Amino acid sequence: MNPQPFVVEPKNYTRPLNVVGEHITLLASGAATRSYEIFLQQGPEGSGPPPHNHPWDAAFYVTKDEIEFGVGKETRTLVPGSPVHLPAGTTHWFRFGKGGGEMISMTSRLGASQMFADIDREISPDNPDTVSNSILACPDKVVE
Repeated sequence: MNPQPFVVEPKNYTRPLNVVGEHITLLASGAATRSYEIFLQQGPEGSGPPPHNHPWDAAFYVTKDEIEFGVGKETRTLVPGSPVHLPAGTTHWFRFGKGGGEMISMTSRLGASQMFADIDREISPDNPDTVSNSILACPDKVVE
């Protein structure tokens, strides 16, 4: 079956998932698009994942405040209007800056939405350091 056009208004967003202290809202699922996924990522100051990689390309676009991104040994503080592209397998991390932040992210294929749902279900939001357990919760989706 071919993908169908769709529009998602904010009033129809799904429940935000709690992933290592940030809130991730699925805007477009891979099931709906038949390929890529789109997310709204919002986080309080200091939240974000530890260094990790995954088997899909990821793109981010900072929309509010500052977000610190680390790729390899390089770290940059990005402001609204900054895009980031990460090919599959690129080890990266990020932290929402002072006062928190917001970005849109997009993945090149299915997988991230299920990984986020697994982490939301399995990892304590009060102890995001346990995210390394996500390797056990969804080993085919996250590699540290």
